[in-house]
Amino acid sequence: MKTNKFSIIFMGGLILAVILSNAGSFIRDGVELDNLRSSVLRLHILAESDSENDQNLKLQVRDELLKSGILDGAENLSDAENIALEKLPEIVRISEKTLRENGCDLPVTAEITDMYFDERVYGNITMPEGDYKALRIKIGSAKGHNWWCVMYPPLCLPMACEVKENPETTAVFFTEKQNDIMKKPEKYRIRFALWDKLKKILK
Repeated sequence: MKTNKFSIIFMGGLILAVILSNAGSFIRDGVELDNLRSSVLRLHILAESDSENDQNLKLQVRDELLKSGILDGAENLSDAENIALEKLPEIVRISEKTLRENGCDLPVTAEITDMYFDERVYGNITMPEGDYKALRIKIGSAKGHNWWCVMYPPLCLPMACEVKENPETTAVFFTEKQNDIMKKPEKYRIRFALWDKLKKILK
């Protein structure tokens, strides 16, 4: 009888330990997700329309902004955000100059804003869905499909007509766990959905 009680208590303790262990992992992963979201500045460009020409112009603006080095010197998201805010007129100037050189006279607006992004796959990485800081560029009426990437840290490299992930950036700026989150999203989708729901409940 005592043996059975001891076995039940032992098994109960073992199960509790497993639950607590998983809870710890769940919380740690959730914190890494929040840290990832709060450490990047997304670049979000909306084209005038979905015409082939307007979409190409959007990509021309993208390339010039990525090559501009406008956020050089930023050491964290706060630095990047402050630099971008200070240089919004220059960002607009670069964008409009690019359009003018390609025969387009549409106006451009630029702002730093908080945005919700769906999960986005980009090359070998996947940025989890959620709220992020973003440098948002609107070309004309901005009714066309958008393009996104991460402007800080400098994750995207313009390569001819493409833009590719900068592997050096992912290695230097992101933790091992954050790299795992971005490169193996299927491992985390369910737990991150639960994490976000839990945070909403606890607010």
